[in-house]
Amino acid sequence: MKIRSVIVDDELNCRDNLRMIINDYCPELEVVGIADSAQKARDLINHHNPDLVFLDIKMPKEDGFQLLKSYPEREFSVVFTTAYNEYALQAFKADAVDYIEKPIGLDELRNAVKKVIRLNPHLSIELSANIENADAKRTVFKDNEKISLATRDGFTVVKNDEIIHLEASDNYTMIYMSDSRKFLSCKNIKVYEDSLNPEVFYRVHKSHIINVKHHLKGFSRNDGNNVQLSNGKMIPVARRKLSDFMEIINKIG
Repeated sequence: MKIRSVIVDDELNCRDNLRMIINDYCPELEVVGIADSAQKARDLINHHNPDLVFLDIKMPKEDGFQLLKSYPEREFSVVFTTAYNEYALQAFKADAVDYIEKPIGLDELRNAVKKVIRLNPHLSIELSANIENADAKRTVFKDNEKISLATRDGFTVVKNDEIIHLEASDNYTMIYMSDSRKFLSCKNIKVYEDSLNPEVFYRVHKSHIINVKHHLKGFSRNDGNNVQLSNGKMIPVARRKLSDFMEIINKIG
């Protein structure tokens, strides 16, 4: 038995990325349908009778809240997925199980799934075992963890070990990749500091997060404290961060 789920989002990249994360890391879920509008979502919901709907808020013609008004006594749980944080209170007034801001972090997604299971006792207990097994697998394969990056063109999913470093740019974040790609994310650097694996990434400066596990190549005290990364960039280490940073380096060594 799996939790039958529907994804509703008007952006193709968002739909595909969420489905990929679910397929890779949420074995207790089964995606039975994907819709790009409220009307198509109604057709899928009425046909599949899902347990869970991942619902975007801002969509053309009808938004997510308007869709829910079609189901005053709905039998499915709702997890909102949105790039806008101002709708959180309205979402919970609509009896949503959870509210996840994009880019969707794996921990946030899995916590939402656990909430769905707790609030629905009719779901099989074997689902809890699936979550524990998936979490154990994730601990073993931490180098293969992925993160969804919110960009101006949509979303993209990358592996942690492909990210060299992240640089703050006002309220945006520039992400530098090992294959020379760069992504400008619409999320600020604090969002990524909170969601990235702390065993792999460290914020050495208010403007910089570096991949200490895979892309740190050297450290120099000449002209201040700077680290050299695999792409040749020199990144400053803030004085107040230096002690903690050196402890991390000693553990790696």
